[in-house]
Amino acid sequence: MPTATPYLCLDLDRLRRNVRVAAETAAARQVALRPHVKTHKNPEIARLQLVHGAVGITVATIGEAELFARHGCEDVFIAYPLWLDERAAGRVRELTEKARVAFAVDSSAAAANAGRLLGRTPVEVLVEVDSGQHRTGVQAEDAGAVAATAMRAGLEVRGVFTFPGHAYAPGAAEAAAQDEARALAAARASVEAAGIDVRVVSGGSTPTFAHTDTSVVTELRPGVYVFGDAQQWELGTTTPDRIALSCRTTVVSHSGGRAVLDAGSKLLGADRATWSTGHGRLPAYPDARVVLVAENRAVVDMAGAPLPRLGTQVDVVPNHVCSAVNLVDDLWVEEAGALRPWPVAARGLNC
Repeated sequence: MPTATPYLCLDLDRLRRNVRVAAETAAARQVALRPHVKTHKNPEIARLQLVHGAVGITVATIGEAELFARHGCEDVFIAYPLWLDERAAGRVRELTEKARVAFAVDSSAAAANAGRLLGRTPVEVLVEVDSGQHRTGVQAEDAGAVAATAMRAGLEVRGVFTFPGHAYAPGAAEAAAQDEARALAAARASVEAAGIDVRVVSGGSTPTFAHTDTSVVTELRPGVYVFGDAQQWELGTTTPDRIALSCRTTVVSHSGGRAVLDAGSKLLGADRATWSTGHGRLPAYPDARVVLVAENRAVVDMAGAPLPRLGTQVDVVPNHVCSAVNLVDDLWVEEAGALRPWPVAARGLNC
C-alpha cells in the first residue's frame, strides 16, 4: 500500500460500470467489441472486458500481445502496421500457438514482406485505412491491392480497419465517424472487388463510440472508455462521476496564490492537446485547471475556489490516461476501504 502520494488510484466500481455499459451498448447495436488494452495494460481488466462479452482484445505491440496471451487472452489484434524481420516474425509465429493473432498491414510492400516470413501460418491481417487522421493507413480505394498482395503471399485477410483519431477535438466526433464509415465502406468494396471476402470491418474510438455507423462497422475498438480522462471530460464523452482513474496528490505549497501539488509530468504525463484548457482536471474543483506541470509539481489555478489547506489530498485526472498509466508500476485499487495494487503488467512493452 502506498505510504505517500502521488499514486494512480482506481475506482473499481466506476471501472466495472464503464466496462458493463460499453458492453451493453455494443450488444444492443449488434456490433462486436474488441477493446484496446494499451490504455490499462492490465490482464485483470482485460479479463473483466472479456467476461462482459468482448470478442478479443486490441494491442499496439507484439510485446503487449505476448503478455496478454500469457495471461489467457486467446484472440489478439495488433492494430499496428508491422514491418517484420526474422526475429519479430518468429515471435508472432510463437504467439499463434497461444492465441488467434492478427496484425495490420498498410502497404503492398509490408504485406509481401509479412507473407514471405509468415505465409501459410495461422496469422491473419487486416488492411489499415486512413479515414482522416493521416497517421497510417492506405487510401480506401487502394485497400484491395494491399489485400490481394497479402493473399498472394499466403496470408489470410480478415478485413479492413481504421482509427478515426481526428475525433479528438471539440465537436469533431460525429464528422469523424462519418469519415470513418465512408472510408471503411469504400475499402470493403475495394477488397471485395479484388475477390476477397471481408469478414471484419473494424473501427471506433472512445470519442466516436456513440456515433459509429454500425451499418458499416462490425467491430469497435475503444480504449480510454474504461477509465476516462481529462480529454474525454472536455470532449463530453464522459463526466467526472464516471472517471475511474485519477492521481492522488497532496497540496504542498500555496506559492503565488495557487495550489501546488506533489505530482507532475512524471506521473500525470506531459500530453496536452492544443484545445485542452489545462494539463489536468480536479473532480472536486471542476472549474480549476492544472496550468503548469514540472517533473514533480503541478500548479493549479483554483478559479476562485478556496485554496485547499496545505497537506490536503486531492485527485487530479490526467489529460491522457494511456500515457499516465505507462508511467507507473501499479494502479492502486480502492475497494472496501483499502488499497491494493494491480500491476501495470504490459508497461514498457514498446516492441
